[in-house]
Amino acid sequence: MQSQRILILLALLLAVAGSAQADKAILAGGCFWCMESDFEKLPGVTDVVSGFTGGTLRDPTYNGNHEGHYEAVAITYDPQQVSYRQLLDYYWVQIDPFDAGGQFCDRGDSYLSAIFVANAGERAIAEESKRQVAARFPKQTVVTPILAASTFYPIKGDESYHQDYARNNPVRYQYYRWGCGRDQRLKQLWGEKAGH
Repeated sequence: MQSQRILILLALLLAVAGSAQADKAILAGGCFWCMESDFEKLPGVTDVVSGFTGGTLRDPTYNGNHEGHYEAVAITYDPQQVSYRQLLDYYWVQIDPFDAGGQFCDRGDSYLSAIFVANAGERAIAEESKRQVAARFPKQTVVTPILAASTFYPIKGDESYHQDYARNNPVRYQYYRWGCGRDQRLKQLWGEKAGH
């Protein structure tokens, strides 16, 4: 009986320790297919989910109403392997931070870039990273805002084909990404740091 209690206690402690090692970040950078695919390649990232955030509309949908929301990704990561600051350093080279009308070929408010912060610590890190991008490009204005995190709505139901789109539809995804000019613009902005 005592050994069973010890085993249960150890199992609970391991479960808590395992969940304590995972953290989340929510970022918008235009097409969530591309953001999902790019962040899945980053060591230390354990899960990336496409969805919507930033608006007040409840339960937005891709083919229906998502007015006021950004296409975004919820990134689960292990802070022992990759820090929040490293996520943001990686994020900046995946987007065009100077585009106030969308990202690449995708135009409109839902395709704008944004960093959604959950607390004052994340805000301070995000603001410092944004200052460094602005310092690198002194003749341009960084328009990517830093916003308070709000409810994240994962794509689900009939629209769940958007999750892992690049993995499940590699030819269509590559054709879209190439046709959108994403990698060409990233290379123009960031050079080899873009990594595509």
